[in-house]
Amino acid sequence: MSTHASVRHAGGVAIVDVSGPITLGEGCGLIRSTIKDLVASGDKNILVNLQNVGYIDSAGLGELVGSYASISNLGGQIKLLHVTGRVNDLLQVTKLYTVFLTFADEAEALRSFTATASA
Repeated sequence: MSTHASVRHAGGVAIVDVSGPITLGEGCGLIRSTIKDLVASGDKNILVNLQNVGYIDSAGLGELVGSYASISNLGGQIKLLHVTGRVNDLLQVTKLYTVFLTFADEAEALRSFTATASA
């Protein structure tokens, strides 16, 4: 199964809807280029929707961590939406749940960006 990503905007947040596995090769490259393009166009608040991602390998996880570091250094935020069971387990095992804010509700996730900005 190939990986796809589409971008939509809600307010000042870019939402990246990802489907398919995020693994070494196509999946990682797609995430990297999508987020790099968003940052280049001025987007600094990014919500990655993982609802249709059933698997992330260590390379995919590394790509998300790298994106987190890049965006944080620019004063932005990257958050995760609809983290599925296997992906959630991976975040727990690697303790990355302490790094990424995750949300089950898109509206709540979008509100969190404005709450953080006004704090």
